Amino acid sequence: MGHVPNPFPELLPSSVSLVSECLLPWTKSSATQVIKVYSEDNTSRAVEVPSDITARDICQLFILKNHCIDDHSWTLFEQIPHLSIERTIEDHESVIEVQSGWGMDSHCCLYFRKNYAKYEFFKKPLDFFPEHMVLSVSYLMFLPQTFLSSSSCPEIHGFLHAKEHGRKSWKKFYFVLRRSGLYFSNKGTSKEPRHLQFIAEFSDSDVYTLLSGKKVYGAPTDYGFCVKASKLNSARDLKLLCADDEQTRTCWVTAMRLFKYGMQLYQNFIQPHQKQKSSPMRSISENSLVAMDFSGHKTRVIENPSEALSVAVEEGLSWRSKNLMILLLSDIRISCSSLAIHVAQPWFHSKLSRDEAQKLITQQGLIDGVFLVRDSQSNPRTFVLSLCHTQKIKHFQIVPVEENGELFYSLDDGHTRFTDLLQLVEFYQLNRGVLPCKLKHHCARITL
Repeated sequence: MGHVPNPFPELLPSSVSLVSECLLPWTKSSATQVIKVYSEDNTSRAVEVPSDITARDICQLFILKNHCIDDHSWTLFEQIPHLSIERTIEDHESVIEVQSGWGMDSHCCLYFRKNYAKYEFFKKPLDFFPEHMVLSVSYLMFLPQTFLSSSSCPEIHGFLHAKEHGRKSWKKFYFVLRRSGLYFSNKGTSKEPRHLQFIAEFSDSDVYTLLSGKKVYGAPTDYGFCVKASKLNSARDLKLLCADDEQTRTCWVTAMRLFKYGMQLYQNFIQPHQKQKSSPMRSISENSLVAMDFSGHKTRVIENPSEALSVAVEEGLSWRSKNLMILLLSDIRISCSSLAIHVAQPWFHSKLSRDEAQKLITQQGLIDGVFLVRDSQSNPRTFVLSLCHTQKIKHFQIVPVEENGELFYSLDDGHTRFTDLLQLVEFYQLNRGVLPCKLKHHCARITL
């Protein structure tokens, strides 16, 4: 096999060759272009990529470069600032093709961040499609077959606010989404063909969420979205819509993605899992690591699960003790119970306000268990756990509790106490306790 040229000299030293066709199969392409990708802290990285690169390929590149855990939630977003809209670029989409529709002066951006909700509807369809919005709820029991079948698929219907063309006002209409497109009724909730007016179809259009719908478009709520034709980039070309709540907006946007891409979305969802099963290179996050005993003259593999667990716990305690000694020897004068071990955790976002926390969680997916921990803005000695449940974000104060000179942290007025925030988070990842759900997905920010 011949030498594979390095298409990313700015990311990898020239001495390193891209050897893994299984990881980066797109390195074969000869034609290249430079693209710029931003992270949530607005740092950016320009990379030279093949012209046929997909969104999933870009995500894999930055996952490898930043040593991220690949939990299949990393996503590429298209953001169009002058229209104040953004959308998920589907994993199979050509990034260069997306950019080709931007225009020279549009200042559009690509963002790399997590989106835990990207394929969650395949796992929990009833959470995404409320019974009152689907013509036949029994259809949802057979996802993906129903939405992905060309012969039959459920109908989505309900009221939405729509911005009337050429006017500043918004008006409420009854909308119907079918395989053939999006319609609204000009007579109440009538679905008779003579009362349904065509709004949009999705073969050459995409659905976007509004980033500042109230401010930019005078939307009646914060739950705006729109349909935009691929090559049109002016505000007058947008089909502006607005829901009364997040669940309704999520239902419409998710259904439109399914109607547009069909089976391809399901293939995107299962592809990473199929690769893990078929690839001879096992994932570090699964079973490629084994427990080893180095205490004797010869190393040995620990095959007994109970012994392996015992060793893991013992090493974890040993790691904490060593770090504690390092801090004490460094003359850091804080008590053992208040060690700032949480500062290095990816789920901790220090100086984040309540509004910023809500924005970050919303961006990374409004599904049960998405969370972060931050400093309290109102009380310097306390922290706040921000958690998503039923597509709503709730904030729980973590209160310090002092007893016999020792400091503990608690979510339930001292009934359950923890010596540090790491211990607290680990507990609620395994136990719901006083929370509405377990902590499942942490919000993470990276610098490119």
